[in-house]
Amino acid sequence: MKQIAKERETVKLISCSARLKLSSLDVEEEDQPEDDGAYQLPALFNLTVQRFEGETCDGQLHGEGVACYEGDHVYKGKFSMGLMDGSGVFTWAGGLKYEGEFVCNMPLGQGTYTWPDSSSYKGEVYNGVRHGSGTYTCAKNGMSYRGQWHQSKRHGKGAVYYNQDKTSWYKGDWVKNNREGWGVRCYPSGNIYSGEWKNNVRNGEGTMRWLKLGQRYDGQWQDGVQHGRGTQTWILRRMDGSQYCQSNQYTGDFVRGQRHGRGSFSYAGGAIYEGEWKNDKKHGQGKFTFKDGRVFDGEFVDDQMMTPNLCGNRAPTPHGKHLATAILKTVMINDVTVRFLFFTLLYPVTGVVPMSSEDVSILGPDMSVNIERLMEKIPERKRDAERKQMEFVMLRHNKELKSIYSFYSRLGHTQSPDNTFLLSRMQLWRLLKDCNIHHHGITLTQLDLYTREDAAPAEIHSPFTPMLLCRLLSCLAVAAYHIYHKDMVSQKYLLAACFSKLLTDDIMPNAMIVKGFLFKQPECSAAVSVNYLKKCWEVYQAYCRVSAAPRDDLTMTWRHLLWMFKEFHLLDNKLTTARLLEIITADSPDPSDPSSCLDLEITFLEFFEALLGSAEVKCQQVSGGLEESLSPSNTEAEATRNSPKEEASEKNLPTTNSPPQTTAAPVNSSDSPEVSSPKSVEAERSSNTPELSTAQDLESQQEPGHPKSESAEHTGEGQDGQTKEVEAKDSQLELWIQKIHQFFIHFFFPAFDHHQLVTSNMKEEKLRQEAQRHIALVKAQQRARLKVHWEAVERQDNNDAVVEATEKP
Repeated sequence: MKQIAKERETVKLISCSARLKLSSLDVEEEDQPEDDGAYQLPALFNLTVQRFEGETCDGQLHGEGVACYEGDHVYKGKFSMGLMDGSGVFTWAGGLKYEGEFVCNMPLGQGTYTWPDSSSYKGEVYNGVRHGSGTYTCAKNGMSYRGQWHQSKRHGKGAVYYNQDKTSWYKGDWVKNNREGWGVRCYPSGNIYSGEWKNNVRNGEGTMRWLKLGQRYDGQWQDGVQHGRGTQTWILRRMDGSQYCQSNQYTGDFVRGQRHGRGSFSYAGGAIYEGEWKNDKKHGQGKFTFKDGRVFDGEFVDDQMMTPNLCGNRAPTPHGKHLATAILKTVMINDVTVRFLFFTLLYPVTGVVPMSSEDVSILGPDMSVNIERLMEKIPERKRDAERKQMEFVMLRHNKELKSIYSFYSRLGHTQSPDNTFLLSRMQLWRLLKDCNIHHHGITLTQLDLYTREDAAPAEIHSPFTPMLLCRLLSCLAVAAYHIYHKDMVSQKYLLAACFSKLLTDDIMPNAMIVKGFLFKQPECSAAVSVNYLKKCWEVYQAYCRVSAAPRDDLTMTWRHLLWMFKEFHLLDNKLTTARLLEIITADSPDPSDPSSCLDLEITFLEFFEALLGSAEVKCQQVSGGLEESLSPSNTEAEATRNSPKEEASEKNLPTTNSPPQTTAAPVNSSDSPEVSSPKSVEAERSSNTPELSTAQDLESQQEPGHPKSESAEHTGEGQDGQTKEVEAKDSQLELWIQKIHQFFIHFFFPAFDHHQLVTSNMKEEKLRQEAQRHIALVKAQQRARLKVHWEAVERQDNNDAVVEATEKP
């Protein structure tokens, strides 16, 4: 029974005066204090009930009720024997609110504090303070902490995110609101420190990685800087896209962040310095071993070797652009010695010793693979043995796997100083399709998902993602399990057996036999096709759709591609729907059944190669004039071109099983270079022909008895044949380039831009019509209300008139 309590009752509510004071926010190496609101819960105070509405028992508050206290504080919830006990909500006059469990007037158990600006704490509460496990979120700056608390302070294990994007965070140990113990800190720049902390700064053993600078430090820290024994590494790359990484490395003493004391410095070029350091410079006694094995053992001053001059005194070796001249004047040694000495001294600490052309190109990636998800399918007691057997298989085929990686990563690249490149996902897809992995009931998009690791949804199927050898091996291991695990279930080592069968049956017999429209052409023609990659990637993304839950990636199917061609009005009497289906199904497991693959998800490689195949079909007639003008005009060439065999080949649909080429355009870059004109390619090709002919001519003249020198007429005929063959290849190349150019520039891209414009206009028109309908509805409602109002006024006037008429005598 609810009633208003007549007596006034004093109720005590114990609260806390704790502050949530976050640790400082590191900005690179320096710490800055953060502002988390520093909210303070009200201190202990007495509450006097002014008004109560609810249940009572024996004159005391008991059961459900609402109490209003002196000072405008309000509690709504359960009471027991006059005390707040059970679940309830207490709201302070200032706006702070606690919702949770009470025991004898004390917030205790699970509860939530909410401040006026929407900052909140949710978790365990003990005697009115945060104690146990809980989460605090600051509405002012998006900071949040989740972890252990002790007497309203972060204490124990916990993680704090310093911004809403969660790009700046710390996970690890806390002691009374300070980072102390072991933890990992990720800074807004992406740099990461993992190691020991004390009083909110790096202190003790730890590792710092500067991602943008390409540096890493492992060793001792004090007051936030390197101090003590440690190793610092500068990771360098020789050129963009190169897989082979070099590094300078220093191991030794540090003082207040500088190399100071004794230490050794290993240069990326092979030179080594061992000796004394002072303020980041070689200073004191040391030994410098050059790359060629020569040794300088002596004194260094401010990074300079002290060498005797003509007077017998020791003088520093000069720096900069005058260094080579000084060495050549004073030390007349062989060129190699001078070059090494010059390079080594010119880049004493942080630079790379420039590499000569004699450096051997090597491929040495980390072979360790990430197959943790596969290991979850293996009984725990067998996992170690399974992993070892998998490694044995990889080591047994180590040479072949590295050769395959090197081959596909070079597709489309010209020579580089070290001739090593990172494999792109586009090239990985080409390898998988060459080995017919997609014929085993698994699509390439599914493999992307199985090996996504921590990739964002937009990056899962990106063709430009670089991959190390270990990533390739992980992908092959995953593919092997999903293809053969049912067949190999009786084997003792399941993963190793699956991987070995994949290599034996699929990879080794088919790898490096390149198929497809993109890589089948010579280097120049493939380079031209790559110029359209970036724009085509935009089109592909525009037609991708979000997959069904729980997936979050964007993909498209062959059916979407057909719809796209129809919407773009690209189908005609040459590129018909049936012909397009032939292009799509040319590399499918069952080309005779086009409908079986229409709902399969496709990668960007499959999308782009379908466009290239369509270009060869659609633009045959457009490029006919160019073919006639570039083809040889002699009778033999005409007869060859007009032969039934040639006509039959022109009628055939281009297939993806064309002869492979070992070079093609680069596909691991999202940049879109300028399109090379057909004339420039022809000029470049033809300019090399006279030089070749002249060299052959001179060779034949200088070698008596050579078959070619016996008859000038025979030599001329041979040269004419070679020239005609080169011209024929050039004409085919120019024809192909013209077809691709015509298709993308005059058909595909304009159609896409027009479709986007029409779609945008339709959306705007739909929004405009909806706005007009809304306005019309509002006006109609207003008119209806006015009509009702005036009708009511009219009725009132009529009633008033009737009343007035009846009141008259």
